[in-house]
Amino acid sequence: MSELMQSITRKWLDLSYGTESMSQKLDIYLPESGGGPFPIIIHIHGGAFMFGDKADDQLRPMLAGLARQYAIVSINYRLSGEALFPAQIYDVKAAIRWVKANAAAYGLDASRIALWGGSAGGHLSALAGTSAHAEELDDPNRENASISCEVQAVVDWFGPTNFLTMDELFVHSAVAPHQVHHAADSPESRLLGSAIAEVPEQVQAANPETYISERTPPFLIQHGTHDPLIPTMQSVIFAEKLQAVIGGDKVSLELLEGAGHGSEAFETPANVNRVLDFMDKYLRTE
Repeated sequence: MSELMQSITRKWLDLSYGTESMSQKLDIYLPESGGGPFPIIIHIHGGAFMFGDKADDQLRPMLAGLARQYAIVSINYRLSGEALFPAQIYDVKAAIRWVKANAAAYGLDASRIALWGGSAGGHLSALAGTSAHAEELDDPNRENASISCEVQAVVDWFGPTNFLTMDELFVHSAVAPHQVHHAADSPESRLLGSAIAEVPEQVQAANPETYISERTPPFLIQHGTHDPLIPTMQSVIFAEKLQAVIGGDKVSLELLEGAGHGSEAFETPANVNRVLDFMDKYLRTE
């Protein structure tokens, strides 16, 4: 845990939101002052679905929300080495429901929640945002089943969408890819348990585009134009599909010129404030 996280005095660490795995834990950080209830940013870490942690450095930009009187909830979920898809989205939805069910005990406002993640965390944020009402992506043994996992806004930083098109999109891109996504040992193939071309139904089930509806919340999508891991066009296509259903006024696509995958451009104070401005628009109605 970084010095920044250690310096936060109002926090709860390693709270269990599920009983199936030790990975089903979350941390809650509250602003240093104020009684709440606070609007909530739920952070979903990246790491190719294979690694990463709720308390690693990926959380740093989200913690800037504390100064704007947001509560920050950072979650772990089962990684692909422990469980195959859809365990990961089951966990994200379980965490959202747990937060809502326990909001009053921690000074949280269950009616104002935004998801924010990068890379694999961007994918899971987007998937949770679009599939909130998709029963086929809900754990049949879920707790808090009567509570909706719907959220009010999503921030997707360079997350993949359609796994099957990534290699093809790089062919038509000026950016040289750093990996072959169709390979049997790619992060996406490891997530699904087979080479992605062999399980197109699973690829479709994992694609946030599959579940877009009029009930999908507003999105801010940011992607670097020189990303060598996830083709920028994935976010462009995703944004266009969102705009066609929920309207251009609710979907912001921002391409960071020259930025790579998770480069420093995303974490500049100006960009983090841009993200928080987006959240203010949809989570602060007073």
